Amino acid sequence: MAITDWPEQERPREKLLRAGAAALSDAELLAIFLRVGMAGKTAVDLARDLLQHFQSLNGVFSADVQQMTAVPGMGESKYCQLQAVLEMSKRALGETLQQKDSFRSPGQVKDYLQLQLAHLQREVFGIMFLDAQNRLIAYETLFEGSLMQTSVYPREVVKRALALNAAALILSHNHPGGVAVPSRADEQLTISLKDALNLVDIKVLDHIIVAKQETFSFSERGLI
Repeated sequence: MAITDWPEQERPREKLLRAGAAALSDAELLAIFLRVGMAGKTAVDLARDLLQHFQSLNGVFSADVQQMTAVPGMGESKYCQLQAVLEMSKRALGETLQQKDSFRSPGQVKDYLQLQLAHLQREVFGIMFLDAQNRLIAYETLFEGSLMQTSVYPREVVKRALALNAAALILSHNHPGGVAVPSRADEQLTISLKDALNLVDIKVLDHIIVAKQETFSFSERGLI
């Protein structure tokens, strides 16, 4: 049965217009993006197939072009559109954080870092560089590592912070395939970076760890 034959209150587009995007399931949101399905499947069916195949929305967004086009009903055009949606979301939230005190918007900071890091397969270490009013100057990935480990050099962090004339930083890294719980090495690295940046009068406001579905804030737990 085509979606147009469904009761109006069950159609994803009409449901969004009536109740807002937050009321839709992951499959319904993805179906609106897909617009059409394929022979024998509605857009919602195809969306469910994608979520099952890649296990989550993060999995869908982190798939490369070969993985995506291997799914029946998906092609390079849909892959490009998905990546464009992800990048637009990052930029839109980044613009918001450039206009307000990022440290007073912890929910938006976490959302921003989720978009930046949650879908990545390799561990990376990224930094939000902030001005004296805690507004975002730039977000940059400074170090990339293996699936489970990355090497971070305090001297390079200090050098980049000074180059951007940053007054404060929010540190971040991801735990691909893991949980958002800091290791002893994460805690030691945070202390080392905080000490190095204190020497040049730059504050470390937080260190946020991002996993697939959750985040961990050192500041919220009183660890920084």
